[in-house]
Amino acid sequence: MYASVNEIVRILKKIVPEPIVRFFRPLYHRLLSFGMALSYGFPAQKLIVIGITGTKGKSTTAEMVFAILRAAGHKTALISTIRFAIEDKSEPNRYKMTLQGRGFAQAFMRRALEAGCTHLVIEVTSESVLQYRHWFLNLDGLIVTNIQREHIESHGSFEKYVAAKRTLVDTLVRSPKHSQILVANEDIPESRSFLTAKVPRVIGFSTNELQHLSGDDQHISFEYTGVPFFLPLPGTFNALNALAAIKYCESIGIPASTISSALANLPVVRGRVERIDAGQDFVAIVDYAHTPDSLRALYAAFPNRRKICVLGNTGGGRDTWKRSEMGRIADETCEKVILTNEDPYDENPHSIIDAMAAGMKRTPEIIFDRREAIRAALCAAHPGDAVLISGKGTDPFIMGPRGSKIPWSDANVTREEIERLLQKL
Repeated sequence: MYASVNEIVRILKKIVPEPIVRFFRPLYHRLLSFGMALSYGFPAQKLIVIGITGTKGKSTTAEMVFAILRAAGHKTALISTIRFAIEDKSEPNRYKMTLQGRGFAQAFMRRALEAGCTHLVIEVTSESVLQYRHWFLNLDGLIVTNIQREHIESHGSFEKYVAAKRTLVDTLVRSPKHSQILVANEDIPESRSFLTAKVPRVIGFSTNELQHLSGDDQHISFEYTGVPFFLPLPGTFNALNALAAIKYCESIGIPASTISSALANLPVVRGRVERIDAGQDFVAIVDYAHTPDSLRALYAAFPNRRKICVLGNTGGGRDTWKRSEMGRIADETCEKVILTNEDPYDENPHSIIDAMAAGMKRTPEIIFDRREAIRAALCAAHPGDAVLISGKGTDPFIMGPRGSKIPWSDANVTREEIERLLQKL
């Protein structure tokens, strides 16, 4: 059914005028959500569905909850920006969107049920709300990692962006499931306000609950309610992501010892502070970091290293407000900054990079070719340095004008260029 709908939509796009499409789009999305849920037998009713939303940290938190549930013996599926997984079977998300439309989630949930799964962890974005992709998810739980400025153009304002996130909270409130659980970040006013939602269990989490917080640029550890936790990930932001996962999982009765063990053995989260090691004597990191706050947090996770930063974090046609701010943060934090291309879409890539450079006091090095930019950063690294490549994470394409796209992987390119560099030594 999912494949058939995709083909029908592809044909209709070619023959139906755009003004008509635009007028009927909201009705189309509503009917499609209902029709696809109906065609797959409303699979969310038969699963325990845990939604993860927020501006940043969604993918990492989803991976954490997925790992903990599996460690607790629950057969679990995952839909995230990074990948789609049913237990051990996993495939990368190559759609360049977190939650694919046209009934993808309903089709996937049916597959998960047929594989014997009882739980689903699913990332849900504010943009998916605009297309009613959150309908018929029948949430049992929702984790709100944080709220920061993002997707301003697509929503129209920050207030409307927050309202879209609140819609997801309302979806939890209206869910036909019993004993719904909401976990939300108390450190941020917008997400803290969600804690007034009328659901059976409302749980806040805050940085000040992380006791004895310590770590380096590979790990972080902390205590919560007297229980020690260790993460094979750096950064206070990851400790806070872990706390959200811990609080949800303990609320459904998973023992602290199981949660602690699952987090200590967490697999690599691709594209999220992902360390690329090919035998070099410096650190190379690939990270998504797509907001000023997440970029600042990434840099802060490597406080004692000379940082060489490849900055290509601002795609075309979106969030133009953050471009100069991203440039300013890199300029103030990094020893060397190389500005490069990300996803220009139909916008002039030179204009995007000029906007980033406008926030910098120093004159940056500009290399439009992303591979060449990464190569230049790696060649400039000294022993012990950190080369921080941000903006794409696991994004599988560089998006150009008129829908063109070039297959891409920051992690693969970085590894290839490190290996080439080592061969010359």
